[in-house]
Amino acid sequence: MATAGGPTVRRRQLGAELRRLREQAGRRIEDAATHLECSMSKISRVETGQAPIKARDVRDLLEWYGIADPQRIETVMQIHKDAQQQGWWAHYGDVLPSGMATYAGLEADARVLRSYESMVVHGLLQTEDYAHAVIAAFQPNRPDETDQLVRFRKERQALLTRQPDPLELWVVMEESALRRPVGGKEVMTAQLRHLAEVTALPNVTLQIMPTSKGAHAALSGAFSLLEFEPHTPTVVYVNSMAGNVYLEKERDVRSFIQTFDLLRAAAPDPQEAAVLLEQITREMQDS
Repeated sequence: MATAGGPTVRRRQLGAELRRLREQAGRRIEDAATHLECSMSKISRVETGQAPIKARDVRDLLEWYGIADPQRIETVMQIHKDAQQQGWWAHYGDVLPSGMATYAGLEADARVLRSYESMVVHGLLQTEDYAHAVIAAFQPNRPDETDQLVRFRKERQALLTRQPDPLELWVVMEESALRRPVGGKEVMTAQLRHLAEVTALPNVTLQIMPTSKGAHAALSGAFSLLEFEPHTPTVVYVNSMAGNVYLEKERDVRSFIQTFDLLRAAAPDPQEAAVLLEQITREMQDS
């Protein structure tokens, strides 16, 4: 069983293994909840990697599921131990929106990130001033938290230059998002120049969807596909005003992969992005 990745991925691995062993033992979620004297929602969140579980409860469940092989028990307990590690994002726990710590962990463990952005520049590609303007617009009465969230976003961007395996990022972004003067003309002009620079990295690909294209496969909104090492399932992340949604079922993931492939096919080649960025920059400066 693979144990590669950071604490977020390992928590997901632990949950998947506990679910598999429960089903193998013929136990239901409600049975496990009764056995541990907790809620069914707690068991569900543990099995989907969204909630922690104590070591003694893991051992209790393994025994109850009939697992007697010492090596197998040791493997599961090692995954549990690794899952307890804190990622760098834990320092921002007090200010992060609900679900964002989970996303940060998944993003940090990801090998490939494919995203569609409809309203704003992708977070990993934002300048500090642009990020400040975006975050401040969402929470205008919390300046201290805004500064911390900007720092959090800047730390995430280190994934693009980490060594030896920088995150591979592919973004399809709406042209309209690049023409919205977030933070004012000066901030947006600097943001456009930054995009031209960062997308020159070999691991970063940008496609700009022209407004003239009209309808396309992702008009329902932004989403991200996070891909990990082999044997670790891809996760779909959808962020909205109603909250964060993580999808892992094969059918759902396949649907979003197909949508992203349709987007890539509909958008101009990545080589054309630099030309359009330069054009939008000139138009913004002249406006």
